[in-house]
Amino acid sequence: MSTSSTQSRGINRRFNSLQSNGHASRDGSHPRKRVISHNDAYLYALRVAYLTYLLQPRARRTQHVPTPPAPVHRSSTSVNDLMKDFSLIRDSKSTRFPHGFMSELERRLTGVLMGREKKPEYNDATVKRTFAAFFNAFTEQSFKKRMEKDRRVEDLVLIFFSNATKELQKGKTPGDDSWKLMADRHLALFVRLISLVLKDHDWARDRPELAGRLATLESKLLAHDQDLSSTPTRNGASAGTTVEVAIPLSYEVKDMPLVQVVARIFGLTNTQVQSDINKYKPVWTERAALQDLKSYQTYLNLNSKKTLRSDDFHFDEAYDCWRKGEDHDLSQMMLAIIQSSPELAKSTPGSSLPKFNRQMSSPDSGDASYPDNLSRASDFSERSSYVIDQPVDMTTLSSGSQSPVSSNDDENSFTFIPPDPRAFYRFIVAEALTYDLNDKTLQPSEATADAPAVKLLSKQSTELLNELGLRWLIHPVSRMVLSLDVIREKYIDQEKEYTLDTLDAFFNFIKAQPPETKKNQGTMNSLLHDRTKWVVTDTALYQQILSALHEALMRDLYNIMQQCYESKPPSIGPIMYVLETHIYDDSSFSKSREELDAFSGALHEGLHQKAHDMYRSYLEKHVPQDQQCWEFYHVIELGKAVTALAQKIQKRYKKNPEIMGVNPLTALVETILPLYAEDARDIVTRILDLAQASGEEVPIEDGFQLYGELVEIRRVHGEVLPKVPFPFPIEATLAEFVWRWIRMTESSINDWVDQAIKQDQFRVRTENPQQIPTEDQRHSVSVMDIFTSFNQTIDRVVQLNWDDDLQYAKFMTALAKMVGAGIARYCDTVEQRFTKEMDRLSPEQEAAASQTKQEKWLQLAKDTWNNKDKIEPFQFFPESFVKLNNIDFAAQQLDKLEHEVNVDACAAVIQSHAPPVTQRQKKTNNYVFTIKIVEAEDLKACDMNGSSDPYVVLGDEYQKRLAKTRIVYRNLNPRWDESVDIITQGPLNIIATVWDWDAMGDHDCVGRASLKLDPSHFGDFLPREYWLDLDSQGRILLRVSMEGERDDIQFYFGKAFRTLKRTERDMTRIITDKLSAYIHHCLSRRTLRNLTSKGITMSTVSNYFNRNRPQPTTQAPSEAEITNALKPLFAYFDDNFAIMNQTLTSTAMVMVMTRLWKEVLVTVEGLLVPPLSDKPSAQRQLSQQELDIVFKWLQYLFDFFHAVDEETGEANGVPLGVLRSPKYFDITTLNFFYFESTDALIRTSERMASATAARQQSQRNRLSAPASLASPAFGGAAGLMGGLPSTRRSKSIMLSRNLGTMKKAKEEKWKEAQADPNDDMILRILRMRPEAERYLKDRSRQRERLAANAAAEIIVKQSLMAGGGRMTGNLPRR
Repeated sequence: MSTSSTQSRGINRRFNSLQSNGHASRDGSHPRKRVISHNDAYLYALRVAYLTYLLQPRARRTQHVPTPPAPVHRSSTSVNDLMKDFSLIRDSKSTRFPHGFMSELERRLTGVLMGREKKPEYNDATVKRTFAAFFNAFTEQSFKKRMEKDRRVEDLVLIFFSNATKELQKGKTPGDDSWKLMADRHLALFVRLISLVLKDHDWARDRPELAGRLATLESKLLAHDQDLSSTPTRNGASAGTTVEVAIPLSYEVKDMPLVQVVARIFGLTNTQVQSDINKYKPVWTERAALQDLKSYQTYLNLNSKKTLRSDDFHFDEAYDCWRKGEDHDLSQMMLAIIQSSPELAKSTPGSSLPKFNRQMSSPDSGDASYPDNLSRASDFSERSSYVIDQPVDMTTLSSGSQSPVSSNDDENSFTFIPPDPRAFYRFIVAEALTYDLNDKTLQPSEATADAPAVKLLSKQSTELLNELGLRWLIHPVSRMVLSLDVIREKYIDQEKEYTLDTLDAFFNFIKAQPPETKKNQGTMNSLLHDRTKWVVTDTALYQQILSALHEALMRDLYNIMQQCYESKPPSIGPIMYVLETHIYDDSSFSKSREELDAFSGALHEGLHQKAHDMYRSYLEKHVPQDQQCWEFYHVIELGKAVTALAQKIQKRYKKNPEIMGVNPLTALVETILPLYAEDARDIVTRILDLAQASGEEVPIEDGFQLYGELVEIRRVHGEVLPKVPFPFPIEATLAEFVWRWIRMTESSINDWVDQAIKQDQFRVRTENPQQIPTEDQRHSVSVMDIFTSFNQTIDRVVQLNWDDDLQYAKFMTALAKMVGAGIARYCDTVEQRFTKEMDRLSPEQEAAASQTKQEKWLQLAKDTWNNKDKIEPFQFFPESFVKLNNIDFAAQQLDKLEHEVNVDACAAVIQSHAPPVTQRQKKTNNYVFTIKIVEAEDLKACDMNGSSDPYVVLGDEYQKRLAKTRIVYRNLNPRWDESVDIITQGPLNIIATVWDWDAMGDHDCVGRASLKLDPSHFGDFLPREYWLDLDSQGRILLRVSMEGERDDIQFYFGKAFRTLKRTERDMTRIITDKLSAYIHHCLSRRTLRNLTSKGITMSTVSNYFNRNRPQPTTQAPSEAEITNALKPLFAYFDDNFAIMNQTLTSTAMVMVMTRLWKEVLVTVEGLLVPPLSDKPSAQRQLSQQELDIVFKWLQYLFDFFHAVDEETGEANGVPLGVLRSPKYFDITTLNFFYFESTDALIRTSERMASATAARQQSQRNRLSAPASLASPAFGGAAGLMGGLPSTRRSKSIMLSRNLGTMKKAKEEKWKEAQADPNDDMILRILRMRPEAERYLKDRSRQRERLAANAAAEIIVKQSLMAGGGRMTGNLPRR
């Protein structure tokens, strides 16, 4: 258990005040406060509110006054003159009405006449009469046609005016001109109707000039009649007029809004306030207010202490700027008083009154940076409505025209201005704030995305404070600073109404720009930012306010941060917002870096202690005290709690990870993660020790779950503390759980495979038996099940995200071994079932098996006499093909798994951590011998027909059966080309027994041979070929190579791939073997004889015994006869391919066809030449005619297997690259040498052998590693292989670790076969020439000598490289 200290960590003494509940005291330099009484403040506020009432604009009421009738005057401007605006630009398109306008105007005129027009001015009967007169002229076709053509508005207007004039003159006396104004009115209505039509159809937007001129024309026509919707008199004159008169003042409180505000703030009733107003009304007059302003101006001119002086500003320019603004404000207020009480002007000399001064309103007058209306622009609300913002000349109001004032500055000589305006203003601000914040009827401001809903000063209180600041001539900045000082005092005293929201709202309130006008736009904003224009007292007070607020906020921030690890801590957002927005961003705030760093250090230490306390509480909660009760579950739960806390803190402070330079997550992780790691290490170690002592095992899943939790904690630790190592070696402690999982899985793998095979019926996975399966449905469920198990097993380890690359690579290596074992088990079981299905007896064979021995001999003699060949098609089971599909699917899945595991990377990691070769401990190695049973020759005939049906069985010296080949029917020179892997730890003797298969009775032994497999002879890991003489007759060729069985992931995957491919190849060969008998039957010399001979004659028999005599020429068979000879074979292939195509996948189908093609090539090759050997052959050389027939057969079969669609030209069979194999090229080259003389063939063979030997010698000289040759035991026909064997490691497991490497190895093999031609075919031709017997033996002895010299050279080189006089048996690491 960790012994980390739990003692509290000390905090810097400088910040003890941040933890205490005491309040910060005001700085000693703060100005001394004047004691203000409640009553004095009330009276001064009341008199200002009352003055506002006196000076407010008087309400006015309207009074009707009848007017005498006026004579009618006609405008001297005629209609023709009004239309000149149109006629001057008559050719402009923008003044013409659009197409379709006439019809819309006609519809609108019809609406006027029918009374449907909504405009009331069109409902007059006279209007309808004039419009009807115009409508008659408007509807004439000639007029409409002319208007549609010209589209001029002036024509419409003139026609309307003409018709309206005629209509209105009817019934009028010659001297009556009253109709003329009516004609103008009706014409204006017509012009308005045109404008409405244009507007309703959005035509006015495209013709702005037309719309503008119509509006101008209408306004000119209405010079005598402004209201078209009213009903005028007949002559257009109104019946009377109205005048406005001022309403006298009531002097009642109910009519005084600001007075009521004062009453509410100071807690008085309206009656009490009314009494005070009545009492002081004679004193609180407009004259007294004007006198106060005059006195103030006198003090200002005298530079008295009662006003601000230049010493109160930082710079003289600031004072001058303020002085200009102050003079302007005084003149404005004086003018407002005089305008409110004009009688004051009568009692004041004219020269003393302020006058409007046009010169002062020029832009050049005054300082532009300090506008003339600064006092009102800085108010908290809109300026009072009665203050007239006009330039006023105050030069006449000199000090000489004012009443004398006392020279004693201490005496208060003002009526409305208190003796200390700043103190009184601050007191009233405090009272107003207290009242408004406690006023439940006051609705808070609306909440926004940036600010919550808060209550501050009401609009009425703001107006009152505005008036106080204005009348008391307090500097705008002073009002802001004094108000902020009130908020500061209330907040530090922690009054509940004054929260951070209130503080933030008030900062925003005083910084808010006032309503923008042409003169005050941005004034207050610029003044607040230009601190050079502030009063010195305000600057000092503002700095003290910011400093006091900073200390209080830092104290609150520290207390809140001490709760940051709790489930629901208070938010630090408001505090940080106020600090950053209103404190740190303010240029007046100054704090040393050392003080801020000291606070950060104290906060960091405090968080460390809180994190330590949190961890201890988690430890007590999740881990019991009794060690005997400890389980991984407790460590996991503790880790989850720690992780959850860290994630919560990380998420909580994601946007702002650092608070005042302190990261809460870092402080938390620095404390709790090391503590958890140490405690988890000790607890896990103790649990494992107790489990080992009691003989029990901790469940594997518990270990995996614990690892996942520890890894997550380590990840968090790494992100926050990248340079601090995690103290718990997780992988080293918990690796055994993974090994236990792997061992458990490995022990169950065979059972998984057996159960999967047992439950599989090996059928295609179609829902309907009649349905043709797709490619993905042609494999059964067993192979899917085992690879699902493989993937789940590997994924279980992968999902752990093991952080040790070396251990992970070793895990994958062990899992690869397990996968290889499972695949080998699956291949063995499936292949056994497949072989059993393919080796079943046909109905004829079952009938023959039931015959007696005498009946069997009689039937055999009868078949021999009738020369009957029993070639019957084999009936394949669909289940057999599904098994082949499974093996192909397994190879694809294994290749996919190999890429997902990233085998090469795992091998590279293990190799990089491997010790040097000299430091490796010697251990017992397993060696994998790959034995390929190639062929045999001159076997003993065991059947009555002079042939045998040989197959080979390999066994060890303990008579354990290791492998068995397929049966090659009726052949004394069989070729098997089958491989088997044998694992051994030392030398092993193997016995190869050749048996003759008999359908009746026991199988006969043809012969035996033995070979010793010694790993010391295969240190170069290169293949060797052994011709072993049988103890009876003939010999057998074995090709042996060795590879060390290494604990290597590439080796295990390669071995698994080779197992799959070998099983696939063996199963494919078994299928093709069922078809090969008919291939041999159709492609035989008997078929050739039937084509070339017309019957048996004496000359034919004599020619048979004299082969050296030239054969008489016979008539060559036709193309049709040659083709017909292959038709049975093609039909046989088609029948079988049709069966296979129903079940086999396309890949497996091509594989079977490829194997059949190889069988065809082997059969054709057997027709042409005998097998390779150092002994002469009794096989007869074909004639030219027979050779031509064979090559035509080869071409026909080539085209058949390539299967090109005649319509599309697409190849559906075996690819050309596969068809044109090295053997195919060897057969095609026979045509060049087949009829050459023996001497020419010998010379060609010697030349090719010399070139091959020289080329291989050059390769050995270039290689740094010694090239290996066959051992001296290599004899017999080995000398006929056309030179020394290749140094490439053929069929290596490492070259078979995935489908890509296997394909690449095959391509390299084909390229090598084509690049290094040999004389094998020439030697096989020479076997049919008796005169070449001596040459064949000489080549064999020459080969043996070269092999012996090469072997000696290799031994010397290996000894030198090993650093000693003997070869080492260790396998090299790759």
